[in-house]
Amino acid sequence: MENGNRLLSSVVSSSMDMHVVYGGVVPEIAARSHIELINPVILQALVQAETSWDDIDAIAVTRGPGLSGSLLIGVLAARTLAIIKNKPLYGVNHVAAHVYANFITEAAASLAPNYRLPTTAPVFPVLALIVSGGHTQLVLFRDHFDYSLLGQTGDDAVGEAFDKVAKILGLPYPGGPNVEKKALEGDPKAFKLPKAKMPDKYDFSFSGPKTAVLRLAQQQIGEDYNFPSYKLAGRLSETQKADIAASFQQSAIDTVVDKTCLAYEEFRPKSVVVAGGVAASSALRKALSDRLPIAINYADVRLCTDNAAMIAALGCFMHIHTQPASNPYALSIEPNLQM
Repeated sequence: MENGNRLLSSVVSSSMDMHVVYGGVVPEIAARSHIELINPVILQALVQAETSWDDIDAIAVTRGPGLSGSLLIGVLAARTLAIIKNKPLYGVNHVAAHVYANFITEAAASLAPNYRLPTTAPVFPVLALIVSGGHTQLVLFRDHFDYSLLGQTGDDAVGEAFDKVAKILGLPYPGGPNVEKKALEGDPKAFKLPKAKMPDKYDFSFSGPKTAVLRLAQQQIGEDYNFPSYKLAGRLSETQKADIAASFQQSAIDTVVDKTCLAYEEFRPKSVVVAGGVAASSALRKALSDRLPIAINYADVRLCTDNAAMIAALGCFMHIHTQPASNPYALSIEPNLQM
């Protein structure tokens, strides 16, 4: 990454295919995959960027939040490289980095045809809706490294809720894109699902709505709450699955869009960004575009899900704005790191 906004290379090696079999991420499989592939991926990224270590000013790495094994491998690799290459090291908050994917507005000539990037970078103050498998947050950024957390989920994140609903409906992992695909066949008004009411107007909860889907599915096949969730998919018709998927998706999207619009009205930011894996949802993008009075420039879909480009982008801004570098001999992982 150059200057925090120009993408020189992006190499992603995913172990997703191995996790699909188990219906979710298996930490040990993820960590073993990291060990096998981290060095080849780093080397390929340098080749793709047509650069060498002599041209590198600094190294950025995710220190948290995330899976301990995967974080540990990444941090140890970055620490080692920082020491032997004598480069500054920046430990990056993975969740904050999702926001910085929206600051990537240019790509090297060899990459440009493959990416649909925002035409302009966000202008502060920025309201960020961060939605992923592990996080649902509303954050107001007044400037780089000057932000306030307005609200967050107290239980399931929206992406996690989509994964659990997908399991109930017998849809593959990851849940978000598969529920969205199934929802296209259904009626979003078929069922009215509850929205959690929180003491803080900007906080979220998706545990209740997820359980409501479970009870709805049991009701649809004429069973009570004792009927096991893993047997529901075999009893539900495809029409029932589609209507439940559409109704849940509508309820979940309405929840995050309602609160985003409420925050927009209160704080009147100059830009709104959507970050995290769920930001790739076309249904969410359409709902926000329909409801907000300002245009949103979305990050490329491939830069919404976890990637190193967003980590490098935030690392660039940390370096440019002279944020304190990490000690390469002491940087530790923080699996439960908060913003």
